[in-house]
Amino acid sequence: MTSIDSLLSYWVFYFCVKPDSINAQSPPCFYLIKILLMAFSFTPQAAAEYQRLFDTCVINLDKLSEIKTIVKKILSGKSRYEALSNKVGIPWHFIGITHSLEAGCDFNKHLHNGDPLTARTIQVPKNRPRTGTPPFTWEFSAEDALSDLDGWNDWTVPGMLFKLEGYNGYGYHSKGINSPYLWSFSNHYTKGKFVSDGVFSPTAVSKQCGAAILLRRLAETQSAPVEIVDRQSLILQLGETVAFAPTRVVEKARELQKMMNLAGAHLLEDGKAGTNTSDAYQRFTGKFLQGDPRRV
Repeated sequence: MTSIDSLLSYWVFYFCVKPDSINAQSPPCFYLIKILLMAFSFTPQAAAEYQRLFDTCVINLDKLSEIKTIVKKILSGKSRYEALSNKVGIPWHFIGITHSLEAGCDFNKHLHNGDPLTARTIQVPKNRPRTGTPPFTWEFSAEDALSDLDGWNDWTVPGMLFKLEGYNGYGYHSKGINSPYLWSFSNHYTKGKFVSDGVFSPTAVSKQCGAAILLRRLAETQSAPVEIVDRQSLILQLGETVAFAPTRVVEKARELQKMMNLAGAHLLEDGKAGTNTSDAYQRFTGKFLQGDPRRV
């Protein structure tokens, strides 16, 4: 059995490491520990933040030509993505964006991680697909990769971005920056990157276009449907986790203020859930924040 010291070592390593950096020689328990320790919950606060970032995302114009080339490549494989989408119930553009990031839209490589289809995967996730005999067809392998999403049905922008980020791992949250896997090539990312196992460089810059930017460009060009999120429901869900606290700064309150501002409110985004914030919440939902004396 693994010792406590070993578990702590794994925790330190994976709390700092880019999750994809585990190699083929890593012990089998590493992948499980990676999943457990890099977990990031899809809370109302997280959903609101994903939507806010998407709404305020601005593509870097000096990268637009490169982005257009990538989107064109995704669209060239649309028929195959759609065929798989119809089988597994996952939007074709989610599949296409993932294929672009993991394998450069190369249909000779595994959707899991870009390893060649001539053998099972070597990089994490290792030894996939779980069944069958190599060489694999792209469709057979991709269906195995997407089986990890069984049971997920939220394909709104926040739900899609949550799962896209999860494909690479949630380690950037511990570094206080937006993941370049989502936001590279936009105003929401400038620098900071895991450059090797356990090594984070605050000055390194990702050279790969982020998934959210590809989704944004597909939406801008009407190339793929983007499910419109019910902002009032997001505000209601997030607001029910925020307590009336006029003098205390709380990040959830700040996210609520940001979300209501995007929906038309005019609030100071100071993280203090006072009278003005509660009044705005009441206008959107019909009730004041929890803890507000006016709430009945």
